[in-house]
Amino acid sequence: MANTIKIKATDGTDVEFVDSIIGAGGMKDVYFSPDKSYVVAFFRDRQDFNAKDRLQNITGIYREKIFNQVGGEYWKDLYCWPTKIVEYNGKLGLVCPTYHKHFFFSTGSINNDFLGIKGKEKEGKWYASAKNQNKFLAPSERGNWFSYFQICINISRAVRRLHAAGLAHSDLSYKNVLLDPTSGKASIIDIDGLVVPGKYPPDVLGTPDFIAPEVIATKTLKMGDPARALPKITTDRHALAVMIYMYLLYRHPLRGGKVWDTDPAKDEDLSMGAKALFVEHPNDTANRVKVKDLQPSQLPQGDPAKIPYSVCGPYLKKLFDRAFIEGLHNPATRPTADEWEQALLKTVDLMQPCQNPKCWHKWFVFDNKTKPKCPFCGMEYKGQLPVLNLYYSPKAGTFRDEGYRLMVYNNQYLYQWHSNRNISPNEKLTAEQKKPVGYFVFHNSKWLLINQRLNDLEDKTEGKKIPINQAVELTDGKQILLSREESGRLIIVQLVSN
Repeated sequence: MANTIKIKATDGTDVEFVDSIIGAGGMKDVYFSPDKSYVVAFFRDRQDFNAKDRLQNITGIYREKIFNQVGGEYWKDLYCWPTKIVEYNGKLGLVCPTYHKHFFFSTGSINNDFLGIKGKEKEGKWYASAKNQNKFLAPSERGNWFSYFQICINISRAVRRLHAAGLAHSDLSYKNVLLDPTSGKASIIDIDGLVVPGKYPPDVLGTPDFIAPEVIATKTLKMGDPARALPKITTDRHALAVMIYMYLLYRHPLRGGKVWDTDPAKDEDLSMGAKALFVEHPNDTANRVKVKDLQPSQLPQGDPAKIPYSVCGPYLKKLFDRAFIEGLHNPATRPTADEWEQALLKTVDLMQPCQNPKCWHKWFVFDNKTKPKCPFCGMEYKGQLPVLNLYYSPKAGTFRDEGYRLMVYNNQYLYQWHSNRNISPNEKLTAEQKKPVGYFVFHNSKWLLINQRLNDLEDKTEGKKIPINQAVELTDGKQILLSREESGRLIIVQLVSN
């Protein structure tokens, strides 16, 4: 039986670990604590003063800044953040929380887990390709399209908080994110690699497929050369855009059919670096995906002609254009993590359940057409579909269109962030703000909004208040006031019939 080692962390607290390696990464060996509530990971190679100084900042002032403030508890689910530094037998180590149970495969792959991944970590790479989704993952592990939007919101939110603190990840990729598509949860790992302001950056470029083009294009320059691009917030923004594209479309935005050089290594550097080109670039078709080169398991998602990036809706298409057309070789124009978070949240409000029970994606984004249909299975929506156009009040008595829509489906909830523009669905929400204020039902061939907690709900078209626990019918052109507060919203109903 393995021995339990007892040591002191650099902050003077007690740390214990069982002297049996449970996992080995590229740089560290990992050990469980006796109760498995945390792990201790030791670097195999000796870490110099600069590395130790950077790690002390990560486990010290930056951890304090993020977790020990009001609302800090929220972030514990979105990061696996190291808590302490230890030294043992001449090796530097970190103490980290154990991954949550939902980040381990409960079923694994199809056909009785023939890949042997049951019980292993749900590394994000498993969910980023059509081949894995269609051929390998058990249906119970895949989730649905809505859950991948939740995942992308969580990742964007976590990256946004890092960047707000002045930190960059340095190796943001599907290798360093854990996912659970069954719940929509995500957690960023390998926090010890953060780029800390004023400290020497870690000696990593990143993970292939996620390294920013400017980093690849200048990697042969000497360290210290001002022309050499190193991991920082703008390179994180490229990696984040790639990750969101892959989790929603199950293909890579830059891996198309163009061959830049007959030498595979040079071709890789050019296609991901200086010559990088979006596979769906509207004006330059040189890097279009060659469907004949795809495997059957990569279809239909791997073919942008069948499932273009526009299926993600107008808000995300706009950001993908900025990330992979305008910002691909101009880092300053790349969308921020906050912009991705806001666009994803607005897109979720455009989503509609597919009426085909056999549809794998189960959800689609409303495309503003009079005959909406699921782009994945082709099922046309049948019946009346309410579309709510939201207007906000900048001052009493006036309302402005903000280009924000909310799709309605049976038993969907309405929240305070829908009724008031000043409330955002983020980590700052209070317990009260998280409660639904109303819900929608389809009853006796009518669409109804049931008032649960809106004191100002009013049918402006009919000129009557809607008391709590009463309903207002959604009819074409009807105006419904949700709130009289500053930045309160008014709904104008549009009914699409098919």
